[in-house]
Amino acid sequence: MSEETKETPAEPRIIRINIEEEMKTAYIDYSMSVIVSRALPDVRDGLKPVHRRILFDMSNELNLYSDKPHRKSARIVGDVLGKFHPHGDRSVYFAMVRMAQPWAMRYPLVDGQGNFGSMDGDSPAAMRYTEARMRKIADEVMADIGKNTVEFVNNFDDTLQEPSVLPTRIPLLLVNGSSGIAVGMATNMPPHNLSEVCDAIAAYIDNPDIEVSELAKYVKAPDFPTGGIIYGYEGVREALETGRGRIVMRARTEIEHTHSGRECIVVTEIPYQVNKAEMIRQIADMINEKKIDGISYINDESDRRGTRIVIILKSDAVASVVLNTLYKHSQLQTSFPVNNIALVNGRPVLLNLKDLIRHFVDHRHDVVERRTRYDLDQAEKRAHILRGLLIALDHIDEIISIIRGSQTPDIAKAALMERFGLSEVQAQAIIDMRLRALTGLERSKIEEEYAQLLERIEYYNRVLASREMRLGIVKDETLEIKEKYGDERRTEIVMSAEEFNPEDFYADDEMVITISHMGYIKRTPLAEYRTQHRGGVGVKASATRDEDFIEHIYVASMHDTMLFFTEKGRCYWLKVYNIPEGTRTSKGRAIQNVIQIEPDDKIRAYINVRGLDNKEYVENNYIVMCTREGIIKKTKLEAYSRPRQNGVNAITVKEGDQLIDANLTSGRADIIIAAREGKAIRFPEEKVRPIGRTGAGVRAITIEGDDRVVGMICMEPESANDILVLSENGYGKRTDLDAYRTTNRGGKGVKTMQVTEKTGKVVSIQSVSDEYDLMIITRNGTAIRTAASDIRLAGRATQGVKVINLRAGDSIASVMAVPKSEEPEGESDGTIIAAEENGGKHEE
Repeated sequence: MSEETKETPAEPRIIRINIEEEMKTAYIDYSMSVIVSRALPDVRDGLKPVHRRILFDMSNELNLYSDKPHRKSARIVGDVLGKFHPHGDRSVYFAMVRMAQPWAMRYPLVDGQGNFGSMDGDSPAAMRYTEARMRKIADEVMADIGKNTVEFVNNFDDTLQEPSVLPTRIPLLLVNGSSGIAVGMATNMPPHNLSEVCDAIAAYIDNPDIEVSELAKYVKAPDFPTGGIIYGYEGVREALETGRGRIVMRARTEIEHTHSGRECIVVTEIPYQVNKAEMIRQIADMINEKKIDGISYINDESDRRGTRIVIILKSDAVASVVLNTLYKHSQLQTSFPVNNIALVNGRPVLLNLKDLIRHFVDHRHDVVERRTRYDLDQAEKRAHILRGLLIALDHIDEIISIIRGSQTPDIAKAALMERFGLSEVQAQAIIDMRLRALTGLERSKIEEEYAQLLERIEYYNRVLASREMRLGIVKDETLEIKEKYGDERRTEIVMSAEEFNPEDFYADDEMVITISHMGYIKRTPLAEYRTQHRGGVGVKASATRDEDFIEHIYVASMHDTMLFFTEKGRCYWLKVYNIPEGTRTSKGRAIQNVIQIEPDDKIRAYINVRGLDNKEYVENNYIVMCTREGIIKKTKLEAYSRPRQNGVNAITVKEGDQLIDANLTSGRADIIIAAREGKAIRFPEEKVRPIGRTGAGVRAITIEGDDRVVGMICMEPESANDILVLSENGYGKRTDLDAYRTTNRGGKGVKTMQVTEKTGKVVSIQSVSDEYDLMIITRNGTAIRTAASDIRLAGRATQGVKVINLRAGDSIASVMAVPKSEEPEGESDGTIIAAEENGGKHEE
């Protein structure tokens, strides 16, 4: 090969670039494409490109206005794909389907025929089976699009023109909302009521300086297509004022009764965007898994007339409690996170209510101005032609002569232009004029039309010269839209709502809390225990094991907070409604499974309080604790006002000692502490100064030998109660407080009961009056409720009277004074035989 034919090596075509810079640039380009051309709506017409293209194609390309026949969805989708939106048929079809779903859009824009899905999440039928056309309200969205009201841009392949925005008379972004996830941002805009929005637009036009709070008097809150209830207004107010907020939505429910008289909850409206079938399945699963109590059956009775979900309750269920539980755990209550981000001049912006209205009004003003300019131009063109025709009619014979004498139309046109000073357009109109225009009637029509055109031209010029007139037109057209398409609100607003409070899910009933010697806890309605007279045998209280017995009993309300104190000096918190419920004869649940108590620790005392969040209350009340060895400690309740899951140290207990009791006091009480061998001491609470939560305390009573403290009571100054002491063999007595002289803390005390072999050791000391009953439980698990008034007053050193008849080998385990309750009608005065002696059945 000669040198001349040798090819020179080609220039290298590889361009070296930094991959980080290329990735950054490419991703930013992609992000902006998603933000501007896919995911976010335009603030002016409230539409994303896909929706805009569907409506434009249906109107301008396929002529599918509301008064035209339906067309196959596949035809519409194919046309949109091929001309404007080449991004897959599913994206186009499902966008069109959503615009036809009345439960998805507050004001649907597409009139669908066929299966377009359901609230249960069913998919629509294939596009070859369904048909569609525009709804009448969508005609208003496309109105005046042929009058140069909006800018047109090239489509994806530069073969056609498509609008960059629609000239909508409907404030779509506000009335239908929008949702979409872009890159680095998202939008979630709720729908509103058209009538309210139109009124707000009119108010803004009247006063552009109007505040959002004043606009909120018109647009009260979102108005969802599925109705329901907006629960709480604070999130709504925040969303209207800032563009962001959390709106809580609830289903609309009614309480009805079945034919058998059982209560049932009927759901007639569900929250927006909730899948009805999935919600029912979720509730059914929770019923089967025992996560929700009180429901026996749930059924969907919805039909074409509306939603109807029936939840039948158990006979003993409280409807309001079950409903609140459903609100908390199911989709009967959901939230709508408002995030009003839309494109303003191609840039994403967070917008409040006034911003949204302002941008819509500005858009409508621009549309009206451009439409007026177009109408003015068309009117002037027509008036120009009519002037030429009138000139021709005034000189008709000469006109005819010129035309007849011309060889060609062009020569005739030029001659007319020269002779009468006409424009080319006027001359052409004269040549094209029909002979019927020569009649008198046609001439008068032309003159009339010309006069009307002059009036319209004058009006258009006035409109273009006055911004106030243009805004007045926007207002009038908006109010006209309200008259034609406005409707009533569907979503109710509940103006006041609090944060979820678990107490809402439980009736505030009185409960008996029992804790067994082996650490089983339960709560039982107080009504299950009946009053007997002194000497009753009792009713079976708990199915304990042979080696177990009830050791603690307390009465508290369901909304109370229980403070549990263990023998090691720890304190734990538990709401009463979190204590597992059991029947009177059930064993209960291991307390280690309810609170995180150490395995070798035991509950020794508990206190119920209602106001741990009340600063004044916790600052002015105290917890007084006493140990088995006679140590006392006093700490402000405030130290126990911040619950911790793992508990806290309440008192430092020395080795060999243990916490025996704890009481809530006002700081001014008299403290009485009783020992097992029959001694008791009384001293003022002021003698014990308050110390920190981890302190060890001071000496309260001096005890000797095997003696130990069995209980402590704290008598407030205003109390008129007596002191009641019971022994382990069922003897008890009431003694006036004054019988116990006040001494210094730390003494040996005085005799409080004559302890003999017949009475047994002292097991309990209580503060009672005639308004109290005694709940007594034996080590074998038998319970009796007897009136304190049946126990007579006796001297401090006496042995008392028989309070409960114990079987051989049994003894009293626990005693609790409870408020007196009314004796049930028909209750016998005698004894109630223990359940285990009658095959598990109670005989009265």
